[in-house]
Order: sequence, then C-alpha cells, then structure tokens
Amino acid sequence: MEYKLDIEPSDSDINEVRGGLIQHNTPFLQGIPKSQVGYYAIEGESKVGGVIADIWGNWLLIKFLWVDESVRGKAVGSELLQLLESHAVSEGCKSALVDTLSFQAKPFYEKQGYKCQMVLENYPMDSSLSFLTKSLVEE
Repeated sequence: MEYKLDIEPSDSDINEVRGGLIQHNTPFLQGIPKSQVGYYAIEGESKVGGVIADIWGNWLLIKFLWVDESVRGKAVGSELLQLLESHAVSEGCKSALVDTLSFQAKPFYEKQGYKCQMVLENYPMDSSLSFLTKSLVEE
C-alpha cells in the first residue's frame, strides 16, 4: 500500500471519498428523513434576509442566516428564525443546532433561547466557533 498527499483534490476525488463514507454510513442512517428548507424576508423585489437549514430526523440544522444591513435592528432575523423553527416543529423537529463564529451572531442566538454547548478557541485562527442548541418543544 502507498499513501499519496494531494494538496489540490479534484471534485471527483472529493466525491469518491465522500461516496465511500456515505456507503459506510447508510446502514446506520437509512430511513432518516432529510430535507432542506429556506425562509426569506422580501422587500419589494429583493431578498433582504434569509435562513437556510436542513431538517434531519428530529433536528433542525441551521446552516446560514443573513440579514441585509438595510433592515438590521428591525427584528428580521428573529422573525425568520421563529418562522423556521415553527416550520421545523410542524415537520417533527424537537431540537435545533447552529454554529457561529465569534464575530458573527452568538449573542443573537442566545437571545433566541439557544444555549452554548461547546466552543472551539482559535478557530480558524484568532476567532472562536460556538455550537449552540435549543429545544423546540416543551419537555
């Protein structure tokens, strides 16, 4: 056997490795529903905010939340998040997960009821990466 370093893997190489991992994981994760969802704030003809997430099993996995500077401070982000969470609950989600860099939105998520579970310091260099979760249903 030999080992080869590739400092510029092609899309094909990446997909081959990812495909192998998916094949390995499938027996363990088979049948767990997964979908993508987006909610948008629209003013006139333009998006001024949006949130993109995955619903995987009973988890809402928030990937991106953005609010245009022109409407920041007007509760657009809070409204988008609440709408998304309500939709997720209607799809059977019980919990939500988001990660955010220290210069992004940790205080925003904490105001929305998210609790920090873990922080990676010095990520990727001088920032930190926080992982926050929230229960979407009363227990």
